[in-house]
Amino acid sequence: MKITKMLLSCLLVLVFAVPGLAVVKEAKDYKVVLILPGPINDQSWNATNYNGLVACNEQLGTNIEYVENVQQSDFESTFRNYGERGYDLVISAGTQFDNAAETIAPLYPNTRYLVINGAKTNGANLTGVTIREWESGYLAGVLAGLATEAGIIGEMGGFPNPLMKDALNGVTAGAKSVNPNFQKAIRAYANSWSDIAKGKEIGVSMIEGGADVLFAYANQAGLGTLMAAQEAGKKFIGFASDQNASAPGLIPGSVVYKYDQLYLFVVGEFIKGQLPADVMTAGLSEGIIDIIFSDSATQEMKDAIEKAKAGILSGEIPKPEGEEE
Repeated sequence: MKITKMLLSCLLVLVFAVPGLAVVKEAKDYKVVLILPGPINDQSWNATNYNGLVACNEQLGTNIEYVENVQQSDFESTFRNYGERGYDLVISAGTQFDNAAETIAPLYPNTRYLVINGAKTNGANLTGVTIREWESGYLAGVLAGLATEAGIIGEMGGFPNPLMKDALNGVTAGAKSVNPNFQKAIRAYANSWSDIAKGKEIGVSMIEGGADVLFAYANQAGLGTLMAAQEAGKKFIGFASDQNASAPGLIPGSVVYKYDQLYLFVVGEFIKGQLPADVMTAGLSEGIIDIIFSDSATQEMKDAIEKAKAGILSGEIPKPEGEEE
């Protein structure tokens, strides 16, 4: 009995004292939280990221928590809160979290901070995963270019950050590529992710300016732009999540982000201890971007999308430059 106890004591000492030898956690034991800037029912960015959480909990066995509607003034305090509480992984959804993560991450070296659509790293415990937004924007533009009769489209973004400009530049380039009668894109920013009234106001203004197809990438604010299109009977291009059912007959398709696959990959890598403290990119070639057509989509649209996908994947279609830097 004494020998058995001695052996057990030695094993415990080895587990906790020998470098590289530790108790392996199960997925459910990691403390993980997803911080969202808006509600999970926004039919856009936040809903798509929440779907990633659900996929991880169902397929990886994690118990990821979430907090929604976190305002920018609370980003740092929210990051700090979960660092203080010893969370293993703090995920935030959106490039707007970059600066706060860069400030707070070094204070909690035992917590990994991961920003979806983030473009910053500290080489230690901060990871950014950047979507190649121009690719998804380009596909949306192909749809818009073939849907417009006036040759004028409206592009509404949340904030004029670099990734948003990439997306909207992609929309313009995609529309030009398929429509020889394309005239112009009316571009505006809501400077908000949540102001539905502002999004609608911008949409109405674009329609008054001649746009007969609208595109919005602005979370909740984008729902206002969709409302403007619905009320005027104008076409709308769904984006980030499947918005086709929101306006049957007016939305030929939605360019979607398959964040379930992205989250399964990055959270899975974290659990395996293989998530790099670096900036990673993902897009068409990683299976993150796709398109869902509605019944109103024409065969011409479907063929043009397949051609655009192939061009992006082969490198024949480069990242658009020059519309807005």
